[in-house]
Amino acid sequence: MTQTLSGPSFPPQSGGKPSRLVILLHGLGADGNDLIGLAPYWAPLLPDAEFLSPNAPFPCEMAPYGRQWLSIRDPNPEARLAGARAAGAILDGFIDEELAKRGLTEADLALVGFSQGTMMSLFVGPRRERPLAGIVGYSGRLIAPALLNAEIRSRPPILLAHGTDDPMVAYDSMAEAEIALKDAGIAVETLSCPGVGHGIDAEGLRHGGQFLHRVLSPQGG
Repeated sequence: MTQTLSGPSFPPQSGGKPSRLVILLHGLGADGNDLIGLAPYWAPLLPDAEFLSPNAPFPCEMAPYGRQWLSIRDPNPEARLAGARAAGAILDGFIDEELAKRGLTEADLALVGFSQGTMMSLFVGPRRERPLAGIVGYSGRLIAPALLNAEIRSRPPILLAHGTDDPMVAYDSMAEAEIALKDAGIAVETLSCPGVGHGIDAEGLRHGGQFLHRVLSPQGG
């Protein structure tokens, strides 16, 4: 039986049927409620977009609550890659299902990730056959950068934002991801957030909203 994802959602501010979709992917130990709070900030810029914030498929191993996309117990890169492939298959199925429900295509969809959610967004997005409208990744890293050129199937534009004082995922991870993504032919924008730890500040929120507005506009720009 194929595992399905569920979580909170936020309807289009316009009150009509959604013509755009934004999927928010939370970090380790959180759940969909963690990122759905971004929707009210971005809804004025994306009045026809519906926001979905699915709970990750697995219980968090590091806490008695929350969810995770992949295990961090084994630091071995092969284990991390295997976890990303397993969760990626589930996320791909969720994306396919939600687009089909609304009669939308990848061009109408953006992924927004935080931490592990960014890792999943950057793993799944470029491996989909048709390009997404865009990806916003906060405080994350690129899993298996050496494999990207061999496995890439599409090149959605990407915005990466990272706090310079992040104690959980090294700030240098943003530059490492940028190099690999650009080497694979993907257009990447980056935003350094001075003094910010493992979180999203007002500037990151603003830049993310502007990016989403741009890539999800009817003309795609």
